[in-house]
Amino acid sequence: MPSLAYRTIRMRLLFIKGPLFYAEFNIRLFFFLLFNKCDLLVSNDLDTLLPNFIVGRLRNIPLAYDSHEYFTETPELVNRKFIQSIWKAIERFVLTRINCMITVNESIAQLFRQKYGIEVVVVRNIPQQRTQIPLKSRAELGLPEDKIVLILQGSGINVDRGAEEMVLAMQYLTDVVLVLIGNGDAMPLIRKLITKNQLEDKVLLFPKMNYDEMMCYTHVADVGLTLDKDTNMNYRFSLPNKLFDYIYAGIPVLATPLVEIKSIIERYQIGGFIDSHEPQHMADQIRNYLNQPYLIQTWKNNLSFAARSLSWDHEEKILLKFYSQFQ
Repeated sequence: MPSLAYRTIRMRLLFIKGPLFYAEFNIRLFFFLLFNKCDLLVSNDLDTLLPNFIVGRLRNIPLAYDSHEYFTETPELVNRKFIQSIWKAIERFVLTRINCMITVNESIAQLFRQKYGIEVVVVRNIPQQRTQIPLKSRAELGLPEDKIVLILQGSGINVDRGAEEMVLAMQYLTDVVLVLIGNGDAMPLIRKLITKNQLEDKVLLFPKMNYDEMMCYTHVADVGLTLDKDTNMNYRFSLPNKLFDYIYAGIPVLATPLVEIKSIIERYQIGGFIDSHEPQHMADQIRNYLNQPYLIQTWKNNLSFAARSLSWDHEEKILLKFYSQFQ
């Protein structure tokens, strides 16, 4: 891991989940911010916003709010109306009292603009291209060289992100393997599905790993998958990092047609869509795309242009301009 140009402080909390975790974390964060010198407070998502806002008002320190998702509509909250109402109240209390914020795409930005009438700057979370990654062969990574490799990666292999259905779809695909990299709350069920359906040779599981190591697998895959379901507004308007990772690795993308993802895939013509999470239907659509080598090659040709166009260099300029107002 490269050394960081800043100091990181980790809190050891008594509670590791649930309401008591958030209460303890926010209280301790409040006192940490209250008694430590700083010139600017930056709140990264809603779960850190309230203590930052209160300390900013008490100490007359400017606050920058950087929202990486539509937090109040995440799957963890949409079916827990009381807890959701608390977070919505915090969001409403603070966002009606600030002038400007950052978020990750235009769809979510428009939601905040309409709801609170504030300026919202869009900075897409496009990773920096790393051109010096020491790549490995499939043989070195333990992947079959005579099969088509599909990859689904991410730090959150969670419920409603399509991974379970994709595992079941592998029953209907031949000469294809699925590589899953990451962890999340869907993994226990995924392991059971693999065992129950005897898919150990067709679905290969890898734990969460550092970025460069993960991208070695991505570079040797044939197709990248992003399969989030339209079950909540947070997923509906998501723009996951893995989409850009696939683009940088030069592999076509098959995705559910969510708004922001669909916009990029259609604009650059770099992949196709899977419009249902029924496993056999998923397999049929994937097989149909794989049986069109000319189409796959066209997507691959377009990926190099997309990689040049979708650059962190552009997003960085927007971010620096946003922070320049606090100087």
